[in-house]
Amino acid sequence: MEKNTAWAIGLSSVVLIVFFFLQSYFMPKPQSAAQNEESSVVEAVSENQAEYENAVPEIKEGVVTTGNSEMSEEENFTIETDKVKVTFTNRGGDIVSYELKDHIDSDTNSFIQMADNITDFNRAFSISMGGSEKPVVNDIFISKKIDDNKIGFFKNYTVTNPDGSKGDFTLVKTYSFKPGDYVFKLEVTVAPGENFQGLDLNGSSYSLRTSPQMGPFYNPKVNRYENRQFISYNGKNKKRIILGTNQSKTYDKDWNWISMAGKYFEVLLYPADSSSMNRKVLYSSKTDLKDKTNAQAVVSRKPIDAKGSSDSYYIYAGPRNEKDLRVYNVPENNAWKLDGVRFDNSIQTSGFLSWLEIVLKFFLEIINKLVHNWGVSIIILTAVLKFAMFPITAKTAKSTVKMQAIQPKMQALQEKYRDNPQKLNEQTMKLYKEIGYNPLSGCLPMIFQFIILFAMYNLFNNYFEFRGASFIPGWISDLSAGDHVATLKFNLPFLGNQIRLLPGIYLVSQLLFGKITQNGGTTAGQSAMQMKMMMYGMPILFFFLFYNAPSGLLLYWTVSNLIQLGQQLYINAKIKK
Repeated sequence: MEKNTAWAIGLSSVVLIVFFFLQSYFMPKPQSAAQNEESSVVEAVSENQAEYENAVPEIKEGVVTTGNSEMSEEENFTIETDKVKVTFTNRGGDIVSYELKDHIDSDTNSFIQMADNITDFNRAFSISMGGSEKPVVNDIFISKKIDDNKIGFFKNYTVTNPDGSKGDFTLVKTYSFKPGDYVFKLEVTVAPGENFQGLDLNGSSYSLRTSPQMGPFYNPKVNRYENRQFISYNGKNKKRIILGTNQSKTYDKDWNWISMAGKYFEVLLYPADSSSMNRKVLYSSKTDLKDKTNAQAVVSRKPIDAKGSSDSYYIYAGPRNEKDLRVYNVPENNAWKLDGVRFDNSIQTSGFLSWLEIVLKFFLEIINKLVHNWGVSIIILTAVLKFAMFPITAKTAKSTVKMQAIQPKMQALQEKYRDNPQKLNEQTMKLYKEIGYNPLSGCLPMIFQFIILFAMYNLFNNYFEFRGASFIPGWISDLSAGDHVATLKFNLPFLGNQIRLLPGIYLVSQLLFGKITQNGGTTAGQSAMQMKMMMYGMPILFFFLFYNAPSGLLLYWTVSNLIQLGQQLYINAKIKK
């Protein structure tokens, strides 16, 4: 390889690495629910008050002391619907397992787990007395399974009042589920007892946390196409935050609901009365369990007065797709009669290009109804788009040939007027006019194609239906993951231990396209250097960047390259003739 080519590859790699670093750094009130739901479990359990009235831990300066745990042993309870299987513990009245029965984790061949990274001190939907920095309540609660889809947990506590006296209250957690629905309702009740004057622990009464982590498991150091995002929505706009490992951040803006979202699944928390919540939300990615990173949000409730409180939280734990999320915009479409809460705003989109994604998704789904294979659907949609854009591609190629043809004259003008930039600009525009070349004619088509590419990238990288969808069994068995040829017993540098064929086909198609584009005309000097950077450097770098990309996304790029390669050969033949 000649010296200039080596420099081209090196420089292009540096430029692209800097670009991706900068991109990752800078770019990474609805109506309340119906009030006629079932009443709190407080009334249902009041008759059992004697069972726990002798076990009253004390809250002093925001710290909960341990109560008499000998009143009951730790037990697990299960509620199962057609959608979920949920396991509870009476320690804190928390969730320790939350399985989605319609979705399989291909790595473990088990249901997707939405309550992952559970430890003795961090469980799903735990309560802390006070702010988000306080430890979770770890006491044994009295449990009562009310029916097949509803369970309650309760315990007496004592709080030190501002005047130094003691006040009693009952803390109750009630979980309600509906068949056929991914939303469940969690009611947190602070029922006032004797001499209860309120609950104010440094500006908060209690805090509620989401699940520590959700499945499927991923390694953030390896899988750059998966992440965990904190999302908040205030009724008009949403905010998205991504943290690195072992970091935490406080979000201090108005919000109606918050979500911890992965690529294909999410846990979304919506308080029926958001005005009762503090604005500050803690988002944490600390590591509690070996090398497994958490992705957890903690919200806190405002202080409670002497009347007590009963707060309802609607929690969505399920797939992050439009079909399952948009039903909560119309009360007739969901079992909880939620109206206009816009859970679908948590879906990953291209922002201002989301309308284009909707159009592309519409045609993709129509094609799939005919061919019943998402991989074939990707190929057909890609081909339709490439042939529809062929007139623009041909025009761009024609402009490129014109520029190549006048390179000797351009170089002569640059030499003649190198000390007079204004004159050089005038003569250059005059030369463009003589050959009928418009500088924008080459830029505008490229911008249009880039817009299409950006929308397709987000669609194919996040489309839920690709998860587990097979194109060619044994090779591309899951369009949301990389293709598979063989597994090594050791890791290759930058690639891992999986041998994949699709990235190699992509690389060859890119190199061939660059070669025939370069042969379409003659270039020299700086232009030749740029051509070599495009021809060698970028495809090789992209091979490593996209090696573990979802095969659906890589299939689109590869098919697009192969079609464009054929179009370029046709254009070159026409130009030569």
